[in-house]
Order: sequence, then structure tokens, then C-alpha cells
Amino acid sequence: MTGVPASAAGGHRRPAAAVRPAGLWNIANILTMVRLLLVPGFVLLMLHNGGYDPAWRSVAWAAFAIAMITDLFDGHLARRYNLVTDFGKIADPIADKAIMGAALICLSALSDLPWWVTGVILFREIGITLMRFWVIRIGVIPASRGGKLKTLAQGTAVGMYILALTGPLATLRFWVMAVAVILTVVTGLDYVRQAIVLRRAGRATEEATR
Repeated sequence: MTGVPASAAGGHRRPAAAVRPAGLWNIANILTMVRLLLVPGFVLLMLHNGGYDPAWRSVAWAAFAIAMITDLFDGHLARRYNLVTDFGKIADPIADKAIMGAALICLSALSDLPWWVTGVILFREIGITLMRFWVIRIGVIPASRGGKLKTLAQGTAVGMYILALTGPLATLRFWVMAVAVILTVVTGLDYVRQAIVLRRAGRATEEATR
């Protein structure tokens, strides 16, 4: 250290590099697109040959598993490598709900899963998504640990129902689905509470600034 300013010593300070906005064709968005494209393919595989062929159900399960895996990675990659785009913000939740909704509706249409279970899960998922948009001007409702456990439980349970399981595994999947439904309801109510708190805080702030 000489104590002499860089400008006096003839040095120049480099300007900070500007952060370039992420383009549409990045790995996170591509994974989201793959998940969207898997939805119709999954439905065709699931319902092929009447929907009860164990071999085709296994292939459908593979498509569902790939979709769930891409869901784990695309958001993480987008945040870590600054690949967040407006397309991703909209398409990612749509892809999530589409593959899960398609699986649930197929299972209920084949009488493998009660329609009320499909109704509860879809009502919660669609409702919470709409509620996030309702409060987005005030704040963001972060994904909770319970919400992540709910997603894991739903994916595991639905995956087990897609496979043509029998015996003890068929009994186990019933209980896994029961846990998933409970987490779906409990975390949904918690998100509603958070949304109400955010709205009240937003109104209080607006009144204070008048």
C-alpha cells in the first residue's frame, strides 16, 4: 500500500460489469419447456391400451418422473445463474400444475384415485397460484418447508399410483397419498394466512402514506 490514489498513480478503476438479462433460450427455460411438452406425451402413455397395461403405465411413470426431476432443477438453475426471465416466471408454475393435474385427472378417470382427492389438490394448487398473483404487488409469499414437503409427498404418491402396484405397496401408496392430501390442505391454509397478513400490511402502508 503506497497511500497514493489510483487516479494520481495513473491507474484507472474498472467499471463494474453490467449484468446482462437472461435470454429466453437458457437451460432453465428449456427444462420448463421440456416439462410442458411431456404433459401430452404423458397423457397418451397413461391412457394407451385402455390405461391398465402395466408396461405402458411404467413408461408413463418414467415420463412423470422426468417432469418432476426437471421441476427440481429449473428453478434452482434460474436463481443460481441469474437465468430468471418473465417467460420462466409464468411458464414454470403452469408446467408444474399441468403435469400434476394431468396425472391426477387420468388416475381419477381410470378410477384409480377418488375424484375428491383430485379436486382437493387441484383446488389448492390453482387457488394458491391465483392468490400469489393477488398479493404480488405487495410482496412475495415464499415457498415454505411445508410446501416443499407437500410437493415431494404429492409427487411420490402420484408416482406410486401411476405404477400398477399390488399387495403391500398398493397399501403403502394409500397412506402416502393421505399424507400428501393432509400437507396439501395444511400448507394451503398457511399460505392463505400469509396472504391475508400481506394484504393487511399493504393496506396499512397505503393509509399511512396518504
